[in-house]
Amino acid sequence: MGSLWWLIAPQLHRHERASRHLAAAYPAKSAVEIDALTRLMWMHLGRTFAESLMVNRIVKAGRIEDASGPLIETMKASDKGIVFVSLHTGNWELVVVPTVTHGITVAGVYQRMKNPQVDNYIALTRRDRYPRGLFAKGADIGGKLMRIVRSGGAIAMLADLRDRNGLLVPFFDRLAPSTTFPALLARSNDAFLVAARVIRTRGVRFRIEAEILDVPHTEDRNADIDEATQQTQRLFEEWVREYPEQWMWAHRRWE
Repeated sequence: MGSLWWLIAPQLHRHERASRHLAAAYPAKSAVEIDALTRLMWMHLGRTFAESLMVNRIVKAGRIEDASGPLIETMKASDKGIVFVSLHTGNWELVVVPTVTHGITVAGVYQRMKNPQVDNYIALTRRDRYPRGLFAKGADIGGKLMRIVRSGGAIAMLADLRDRNGLLVPFFDRLAPSTTFPALLARSNDAFLVAARVIRTRGVRFRIEAEILDVPHTEDRNADIDEATQQTQRLFEEWVREYPEQWMWAHRRWE
């Protein structure tokens, strides 16, 4: 699947967008280098697409190195809520596996697919990893997620997509509208804000890492939320720079 995407994806319109984003992020790279990096990205995405259909096999085969375990156990010992944020890198479908392993019941947030049959299938394949429920993005989920975190529960969501109504945050030296919702949940409920990522180490083998972010608690609540959002995106940029070929450059992060 990775080889197919490497061959076919450069013929699609999203290839131009991904190349444009990479060229803007790495102005010192030549056109040849940008093209090679973009093709590598497509290969990783092709692999991720195929792997998303066999997550249970990957877990059972012991192909995931969990470097987040001690941190998760520390949070589990607390009665505080947890807000996990991640990004489209490595194989993001695996990022909550450590929560299952360590007995943390997580609710997930996802983008609903246009095709209802595909949407139902994807929700079914993810169900075991999100035992507290899967919630499609929409205006009606804010209160539900707030109640989960307030009661000491955990939620997980991807936070690297463009949010038209979000905070403009520098990301690869360009302002990118970014969601403030994870920071708002953490700040409002004195919860942990945890950034996690999946790194493809080789083949179908992965490493999962996590880091607790510092959420300010000053008299200016809105400023605290903005600062925590900026911290999140700064860390995301650092992570993407380490493995740029593993991040999804084709989506409209800035546009």
